[in-house]
Amino acid sequence: MKFFSLLFFIIGIQFASMAQTPESPAIVFGPVFGDSKLQELTYYKINDIDSVQFTALKFYISGVELIHQYKTVWKEANSYHLVDAFQEQSLSLPLNVPTKLKYDRIKFNIGIDSTTSVSGAMGGDLDPTKGMYWAWQSGYINFKVEGKSNLCKTRNTEFQYHLGGYRFPYNNLQSIFMDMPASQLHVVLDLKKLITEMPLTQKHHIMSPGNEAMLMMERVINCLSIKK
Repeated sequence: MKFFSLLFFIIGIQFASMAQTPESPAIVFGPVFGDSKLQELTYYKINDIDSVQFTALKFYISGVELIHQYKTVWKEANSYHLVDAFQEQSLSLPLNVPTKLKYDRIKFNIGIDSTTSVSGAMGGDLDPTKGMYWAWQSGYINFKVEGKSNLCKTRNTEFQYHLGGYRFPYNNLQSIFMDMPASQLHVVLDLKKLITEMPLTQKHHIMSPGNEAMLMMERVINCLSIKK
């Protein structure tokens, strides 16, 4: 009996230790439409008359850095992640940082840098089969959103926005700085806010780098927030 009591005591200590272990640092993305979690092929009301559904939402996160007192203290190696709103496992990006590292802010990019873009198509999340690569002349698509809305006077009421570009003056890479908690940073991307700023009735497709893509990417950045 003493043996089993000791065994249960040891197991209890191990579970208690595990329970007290803080979460591993990670960036967690939460695509939403207003107060609702974003779901594929689900219609959402824009107003009393108009609605929208999303068939694709993908974007690249790259160049992740942790900052302490305005100095970079950690950089992620091979920092390229493809986030797919409809692939749950891609929404959480764990950060393999050293233990006891002090940091208070995080920096990451939405998009792929020019050096990587001119290096040609690569593997992993940068594999062109992921549907996020145009060609070496135009590079990677930094942000892609596709769907349908009755506001679009197109065939099948479809819209497509593929935002990218790495050459001056249309370098579409966007750097984001946010306060970083000790565990997980939850970043919300509100498609309702984005869709109300999209020119769906006039401009249904953006498929190449340019001024329109730059303006649209600014709208995307304005739809990001930290979940409190």
